[in-house]
Order: sequence, then structure tokens, then C-alpha cells
Amino acid sequence: MSGLLSASELKSQFPILQQEVNGHPLVYLDSAATSQKPRRVIEAVQRYYERDNANVHRGVHTLGTRATDAYEGAREKVARFINARSASEIIFTRGTTTAINTVASSYARAVCKPGDEIVISPIEHHANLIPWQQAAKATGATLKHLPVNDDGSFDLEGAAKTITPNTKIVAFTHLSNVLGVVNPAKELVAMAHAVGAKALIDGAQSAPHLKVDVQELDCDFFAFSGHKMCGPTGIGALYGKREILEKMEPIEFGGEMIDFVDLFDATWKEIPWRFEAGTPIIAGAVGLGAAIDFLTEIGMANIEAHDRKLAAYAYDRLSAMDGVTVYGPSSGRTSLATFNLDDVHPHDVATVLDAEGVAVRAGHHCAQPLMRWLQVTATARASFYLYNDEADIDRLVASLQRAKEYFGHAIG
Repeated sequence: MSGLLSASELKSQFPILQQEVNGHPLVYLDSAATSQKPRRVIEAVQRYYERDNANVHRGVHTLGTRATDAYEGAREKVARFINARSASEIIFTRGTTTAINTVASSYARAVCKPGDEIVISPIEHHANLIPWQQAAKATGATLKHLPVNDDGSFDLEGAAKTITPNTKIVAFTHLSNVLGVVNPAKELVAMAHAVGAKALIDGAQSAPHLKVDVQELDCDFFAFSGHKMCGPTGIGALYGKREILEKMEPIEFGGEMIDFVDLFDATWKEIPWRFEAGTPIIAGAVGLGAAIDFLTEIGMANIEAHDRKLAAYAYDRLSAMDGVTVYGPSSGRTSLATFNLDDVHPHDVATVLDAEGVAVRAGHHCAQPLMRWLQVTATARASFYLYNDEADIDRLVASLQRAKEYFGHAIG
């Protein structure tokens, strides 16, 4: 597919979007929390269970072979999608959270000691904050935070001073789930490497919306989730450079990841399988592979252009409304707009919008330190994807205007 996306054409491929909610056609604006699934992904998972369901890497029967081929084929698709050097650098996980915890528990706790530094940022999702807090506590390392500008973008000059020769790990989000800002990942990775540190990128929000090339970024780790990019829930991936993964110890033990076991000791399989203990998420991997096929056919460059255009349109429409505050930079953003209506709790705003069939997020978005930095307790968030268009933003704005009028009367 070339040129700008036809959101209406794509929307027809998502069964869940063909419904009314509270008597109105559904406008789904919560894709940053989880995206909807196209029919081909749903059918791929169903076909696996109806035709190929068996455990992988174990049986030599036909179903076992099919299941293994489908599972490892999905790993190959993930590797190509983010341009990893090899499929062996892809570890299947339950999602971004598990992937980051794997690095924090296996790598960070092995290399960090008192006097070392772990550098993150104050705009992180809790999944890229708490694992590093725990790793710092366990090792005695110091947790430091990258400075940010007034609009929430990273201060690169300040970052260069924060990342020091004592830094062992730099972990940051590629695309903020609150501010919509695309962070300068390549520059931050280079800063980390300049002092001998490793860099992890939280790609939960970027993988669905941007063309990701881990070799170009030169990151040491990249984590993302399938459910935010048209795939099933409960599946994601951790990319790690092979030479680093080979030195890491697994954090879960049992079947699937072992090489040899006796009564007092055991050895592990090669990467990536040593990190995938137990029966893996086979159907989820199959669904993720189908989602990657879907996104690849559309073209990630097309998706990025579409999502940036929508984000700019939403920012302009919302910013023009009296009594509405929009958070984050006015440019260089994509995929979402986070906002508040003066004197109205975002939960109340979201409830009124839902009554008109417009689904948005409300809360702290698993980013409580960022909420405190913004000096709010919560916000509303409209997040977009390839099946949204300007008409969906217009519905949001019209419904928000009616909410504003309703609450204005209620407060008055």
C-alpha cells in the first residue's frame, strides 16, 4: 500500500469497530493502551488452534512440527520487522514489562555494584521505572534521571552531563505514552556507549507507529508488546545483541530452556531458548506474526505519516478549545494527545465521552511521576492508530464540547 492510508478501508478489516456503543458508532481512541485486531490476526490464531495446536520443540509428530515451524517463523518475522541481525536475538516474552524485567533482573543485577549508575527518565511508564528501582536497591547502584525540557522532551545537553563513566545502563522510552513525543533514541544510545554503558529502549509505543531499525539505533536492548500493534495480548519480544544475551543468565527455570539436567545441576540451551522456560505463548506468537505481516503490507512509513498527521490535527483542534489544556510538545509528536478539561476530573470527561461512543483513556497512564511533574493527578488521553481519521478527531472534539457545556452548567 502506498500514499496516505485509507482509514475507512482499514477500519472495515477490524470486526470490533463495526459496532455501536451507547447508541453511537464506536470511535476507538485508546490504542496506546491496546490496539484492536484485524480479522486476519484473529483468523490466524483461530486457524492455529483448529489445525496446528501442539507443543513446540518437543514432539516429532506432524502437529508438533507445524506448531514449531509457526512459532519459530514468527520469531523470524519479528527479527525482520525490527532489523535484528538474527532471529536468535529475539526472545518472546509476555510483553514489554516482562522484557524490561528480564534485563533488569538478569543483566543489571549482574553488572551493577555500589558506585555504579542506572540512568532512566522521569517520563517513563512504570514498567520502565520500577524494575530499575528494584535493580538499584538490590545492587547498591545509584538511580539517576535524565533532565527534560518544559515540554517534556529530553534535554540532550543535560543528558550528556547525567550519563557518566559510572553509568552502566541507560533506559528510556522511545515514544512517550503520555506526551506523544518521539525521543532522540539514537543520540541517547550513542551517549551511553561513549561511556561504556548499555542502552535499553522501551519500544511499547514506538514499534506500532514508527519504522524501527535496532541496528541503526545501535541499542543493546529493545522491548515491545504485540497487543499495541494489532497482535494478541500476552505476547511481546525482547531484542538483545547476541554477544550480550550469551553472557546473561536466565531468570526462570524449568522445561524448554534446559540442555542437560541431573539431580544436582543443569545446563541451559543456547539463546534465545534459555530465556523461554515452560510452554511458550505459541498462539500469541502466531498472532503477532500475522500482525507484523499486516503492518508490513501497509508499510510502517505510511503508518508513521498517517499517525503524525492525526496527532498534529488533534493537537490543533484540542488546543483551540477554551478551557482545554493539551500536554506535550506542539511538534514532533505522534499517535496521541493527552489533555484535561478545566475543573473537571478526567474520569468524568471520559465517562461523558463514552456515553457518545467515544472511547478515551483517563487516569495516570502508569506514569505517576510524570503526572506529578505535570502538576496533575490524572489526564484524559486520546490515542490513534491506522484505523482512525480526522472524522474520529472531530467526533472527539464535538463530544468534548458538549461535555464542557454540560459540566459548565453543572458547576454553575
